[in-house]
Amino acid sequence: QGAMFRCSARCCEDAAASMQQVQRCIERCHAPLAQAQAIVTAELEHFQARLSRCTLHCNDKAKDALEAGGAKARVRGQLDACLAACGDDHLHLVPAMAKKMKDSLAALQ
Repeated sequence: QGAMFRCSARCCEDAAASMQQVQRCIERCHAPLAQAQAIVTAELEHFQARLSRCTLHCNDKAKDALEAGGAKARVRGQLDACLAACGDDHLHLVPAMAKKMKDSLAALQ
């Protein structure tokens, strides 16, 4: 963000530039930050969607088990175990996701 603001300030210091030129210059300064934010947002949304699908699967299994006559306490235990497994599985994905974001962000520079 600091680089973006410094770049934007340099655009504004050009006394010979028209307002339109200054605006285009500022937009060029903002583009890398917008791209970086889009990369991070997309990765986090993808991660969240995967985690959500896993938890929905656990909920469906629990609902099916209850409808099949499973004891509430046992089904609750299975649901808790399934949700914990989702969390554990997705925690293991974080380092790879962080590396992918870091690599993508480095490619912008």
